[in-house]
Amino acid sequence: MESTAALTAPDDVVTLDKLWPAWAAVVLALLGIAAELIAGPGYRLGWWGLGPGLQLIRWAAITALAAGLIGAALAFLGGRRTRPIGFAALLIGFAGAAPPAWFYYQLQHLPKLHDISTDTDNPPQFVAALPLRSSAHNAPTYDPTTADAQRRGYPDIGPMALDEPPAQALERAAIAARSMGWDIVAIDPQALRIEATATSLLFGFKDDVVIRIAPRGGGSRIDVRSQSRVGGSDFGANAKRIHSFMQQIASSAP
Repeated sequence: MESTAALTAPDDVVTLDKLWPAWAAVVLALLGIAAELIAGPGYRLGWWGLGPGLQLIRWAAITALAAGLIGAALAFLGGRRTRPIGFAALLIGFAGAAPPAWFYYQLQHLPKLHDISTDTDNPPQFVAALPLRSSAHNAPTYDPTTADAQRRGYPDIGPMALDEPPAQALERAAIAARSMGWDIVAIDPQALRIEATATSLLFGFKDDVVIRIAPRGGGSRIDVRSQSRVGGSDFGANAKRIHSFMQQIASSAP
C-alpha cells in the first residue's frame, strides 16, 4: 500500500485554482490603472464628457484599491507561490489608487477656487484671451468674494518686486512664461501685459494666465492671475502655477 505521505501533494505544489485569484488581482489592478490613464485622453478626444471621465477615474481607483486589498490578503495569507503575486497586486493596486486618493484629499482640504491672483484688490484683467474663453464655463470676471478664501488658503501668494525697469521685467516674464510651456496668446509692450494659456497633461484643461508689469520706484512689480476655464475647484493648480512662475523669474535673476 502507498503511504499517506505519498498520496498528499507537497506544500509547494500550487494548482491553478490557488494561483488564479492572485493573478486576477494583478490583472484587475492593471485594468484600473489603464482606465485612469485613458480617462483624460478620452475626454480630450471627445469620446466622453467631463462628468463620465471623472466617474471613470473614480471607479478605476476603486477597482485598483479592491485589487490591492485582495493582493494584500493573498500576500499575507496565501501559500509560498501565491505570496509574490499577491504582493505584486498589492503594490500595483495601491499605486493605482494613490493619485486619485491624493486629488480627493486636496479637493477636501484646499480652497474650492478656480481663479487665483497676486493682487486681489485690483487683479490683472484678460483682454486678448477673452475670445478664447467665449465658451468657457467660468466667467473671466474676478469674484472679489473669493479673496478671503485665497488669503486663508494661499497666504504666500503675492506680487514680486524687481529692481529692473518695466520693459526689461516684461522680457524676463515672457521668457519665463515660455519656459513654463505655456502658449503665448499676446504680449503687449505698451500695456506691459502678457497673456498665455496653460494646458493640463491628461485632460487637457485650459487655464488662462495674465501677467501684469507695473513701475515701482526705480524697478518693477509683477502681478499674475491664473484662472481655469472649467471646474469649480482647481485642486490647487492655479496657485501652484503662480508659485512656479515666480520661482522661474527669481531663478533667472541676472
